This record gives sequence, C-alpha cells and structure tokens, in this order.
Amino acid sequence: MGGKLTAKGRATRSRIVEGASAVLRERGVASVTLDDIMARTGTSKSQLFHYFPAGKDELLLAVARFEAEQVLDDQQPYLGRLDSWEAWEQWRDVVIRRYEAQGDQCPLGSLFFQIGRSTPGARAIVVELMHRWQESLAAGIRALQASGGLPPDVDVDVRAAALLAGIQGGVSILLSTGRSAHLRAALDQGIADLRHAGDGVG
Repeated sequence: MGGKLTAKGRATRSRIVEGASAVLRERGVASVTLDDIMARTGTSKSQLFHYFPAGKDELLLAVARFEAEQVLDDQQPYLGRLDSWEAWEQWRDVVIRRYEAQGDQCPLGSLFFQIGRSTPGARAIVVELMHRWQESLAAGIRALQASGGLPPDVDVDVRAAALLAGIQGGVSILLSTGRSAHLRAALDQGIADLRHAGDGVG
C-alpha cells in the first residue's frame, strides 16, 4: 500500500518501521510483541494495522527491508566512490567497524529466521541487497580501470563476486565466534589481490 500513502502517511509508516527496528535490535525479534512496538512508536493498534494489514509478519518484512538498506547506507560514502586505493582502504575500515560493532547479533538474519525465507518477498530482499552490493563493488573496480589503476582485462564481475563472498563468509564466522579475524583477512586479501592485478599498470 506504500504507493497509495500521502507524504504524511509515508512518514508515519517510516517512523513505525524505524521504531520497530530499534526495539527489535534491543530486545531480539523473538521476544518483541506488537504492543512493545506500539509503545515505542506511540502508535495505536488501528494505526499499526492500517499500515501493516497482515500484522506482525508484514511489519517484520518492512523492517527487514529497512535493515537491508542500512547495510549499504552504513558503508557510504565510501562504497559509492571506490575510485582509488585509498578509498578502498577507507571502505574496508568502515565495513570492519560496522560488523565489529554489530558483534555476534545480526538483526537482518534474526528477522529472516523469524519470518522465514520462504515468506513472499523475503528472498527478494536478500537477492536485491546482494545484487546492489556486488554492483557497487563492480563499479569501484571499473573506476580503477578507468583511472588506469587496473588493466582492462580484469574480470570485474568475478572480482566483485569474490569480494562479496569473502565478506559474507567472514561475517558468518564473526556471527558464530564473535571474532572478526576472518572478515579482516577476506577484505585484506581481496583488496591485495586487486592491487596485485594492477601491478605494473601505467
């Protein structure tokens, strides 16, 4: 129903989603009730069901979309301007700080565990997130090629996919162990491999 909302309605819906995200992060998805979310956001039950007619699952799906957007937003402005090796190192530092601060809790993963990846729209959120993330990395590699930092024969899509896979693997291990060493290694090696591909260029 997002397309039918007025500007005020969109703002109210966004406020509910952001408030729900905050309380879910604090207390965990499994233990939070709609009453908790209504209390946090100052929303009545009729208001909540006006914006989310299907109830909690629909709201959780909206929060999952918000959390997925945050994954990319938290990497800006660096993810959007990977046009130098310095920018790549700054981006690397931001990614590590984000996930070290998050620790062994993953709001997005918890949401998908609660609503189920088979829920209509849930898988699409993950697919879209990964697609946009990989495309941003690919754009950065192309920027390096355009500036002469990388040769034109570097396989951009493969390199971007490998970087993203390394990040996701490192994050998975961090979630299991609370340690970021593997995430650091994946990023460091991925960037080092890119640098090596550019050795001798120019």
